[in-house]
Amino acid sequence: MRVLILANNDVGLYKFRKELLEALLSENEVHISLPYGEFVDDMIEMGCIYHNIEFDRHGTNPIKELGQISYYKKLIKEIAPDVVLTYTIKPNVYGGMACTALKVPYLCNITGLGITIENKGIMQKLSLALYRLGLRKAHKVFFQNQRNLEFMLNHKVVNGEYHVLPGSGVNLQNFSLVEYPPENENINFLFIGRVMKDKGVDEFLSMAKQIKALYPNTNFDIVGMIDGDYEQVISSAVDDGYINYHGQQSDVKPFIKKSHCVVLPSYHEGMANVLLEAAASGRPVIATDIAGCRETFDDGVTGYDCKARSAESLIDAVERFIKLPYGQKAQMGKNGRKKVEQQFDRQIVIDIYLKEINNIKERELK
Repeated sequence: MRVLILANNDVGLYKFRKELLEALLSENEVHISLPYGEFVDDMIEMGCIYHNIEFDRHGTNPIKELGQISYYKKLIKEIAPDVVLTYTIKPNVYGGMACTALKVPYLCNITGLGITIENKGIMQKLSLALYRLGLRKAHKVFFQNQRNLEFMLNHKVVNGEYHVLPGSGVNLQNFSLVEYPPENENINFLFIGRVMKDKGVDEFLSMAKQIKALYPNTNFDIVGMIDGDYEQVISSAVDDGYINYHGQQSDVKPFIKKSHCVVLPSYHEGMANVLLEAAASGRPVIATDIAGCRETFDDGVTGYDCKARSAESLIDAVERFIKLPYGQKAQMGKNGRKKVEQQFDRQIVIDIYLKEINNIKERELK
């Protein structure tokens, strides 16, 4: 078969779907269309055929948005794919519209609702209206958590077949169980993600400043690209000595290995890959009790939960973790590994995708 994949960035496609690409490439011709990034060459080397597209992930210019639909239609006519896979909002919406117009089977993946849909207002109504158009003829719509599914069903966005995946899953070989840091070291807390408000960075910084003052034997590391107006904020926190900032990293495993606990006080998630990778590595987590986070850990067993948008709640969770005996901290990490082995193996996601693609192939042969 000829498979076309539409996505909005190379990092997510390569980091979270590399194994699916490998499975597809073993028997199919695979095309990918997304803006150029550092991992595109790796996917080309794997065997993918790359088609460049430039678009603003957050743009709302109607002329440019219509241009994206036109590009997708032209690309689909050129490639003539047997099936199209779409990820994230704009490829789901505009790619879905193009596939519908050209009567090409497609599978959509709702990796998260996004800020415009999470927040009520005119932009939410517009985004939902566009999603209805984009998803209406999808062979199947995949969701990464139950809440996102229920939201879309309640707003009558999805009227066909759907399925809730265990997020993107986690590669249990790549993120293997690693030895817990020694007891005599400082307690290291790690944040991995885009440095932006909706990831809970404000709460993380507030917590780190207060905890560092109370418990000098703690360290707080941040790994990720700075988004928006946080350059000066992070620089000041580093200068004040309560944050270590490491920038964006192509490999987060060394940072997870050094950590005693991974913290993600996010406001909304599709499924938090950071928490899955941390748990797979045997690290306890502290995260907000929201859809997309709460599924990845068991409160008091593999980590602790906290309230979203509450630095006080996050501080309380971090203090509870600090006061745990060393052996219980390490056991939390082992419990997390068992959980992801049972529920979040990436092979589960790959098998579901291959089954749906095979169903499309069999239907087309009839």
